[in-house]
Amino acid sequence: MATEPAQRLRIEAGSKRVRAFLGGHPVADTLHPVLVWEVPYYPAYYFPLADVRAELLEPTGRTAADPGLGDGRLFTVRAGGRTAPDAARRYQDSPVEALRELVRLDWDAMDAWFEEDEEVFTHPRSPYTRVDILPSSRRVRVEIEGTQVAESRSPRVLFETGLPPRFYLPKTDVRLDLLEPSDTVSHCPYKGRADHLSARIGGRLLPDVAWTYPTPLPESARIAGLVCFYDTRAEIHLD
Repeated sequence: MATEPAQRLRIEAGSKRVRAFLGGHPVADTLHPVLVWEVPYYPAYYFPLADVRAELLEPTGRTAADPGLGDGRLFTVRAGGRTAPDAARRYQDSPVEALRELVRLDWDAMDAWFEEDEEVFTHPRSPYTRVDILPSSRRVRVEIEGTQVAESRSPRVLFETGLPPRFYLPKTDVRLDLLEPSDTVSHCPYKGRADHLSARIGGRLLPDVAWTYPTPLPESARIAGLVCFYDTRAEIHLD
């Protein structure tokens, strides 16, 4: 009998072609991915056994227990001179019958993931996440340690399912003389690659107070080149 967590597990068949690469070699390539919501916010990809290159997987003899999924047999993945320990698992005796003939690859252990021919970063896209970017005339002021670093009456507001609204500001409304590029880079599966900005105020460097998407994914093109501040590192005032 399935445990209570397993009964609540959301599992859906996907329709995208999904590929995972390690060392330049495809470890899995499927037209029939299975989306499993192990956490509420986004799914993980599971692959049918026939769509995983079994010769690249070496059993470790170890297992990883999950209260809802059961004991997962762990495999090391070797491809193209790269080794990813415990990067694959199979729940062949899972209380969730739909998982027994599937293989899960650890997202971060792979070098690259593709949905169709577009590379995807951070985690799979959820079919239930929506991103809306709307122009606004709301006045936005941003202060850091008492210094105003931005003021705008033409922000673009990004609404993303499950997250608070984010206010993206034109660079002409930002004190760029107080900001400098950071080495920090992050990725979003819905928006793309973000470069970060640090603030230098009163002789002190305050790291990674804001970010910008120079070339976002097409669906988020409206925020290209705009600046958004972390509400945990700056005071954001809305009128």
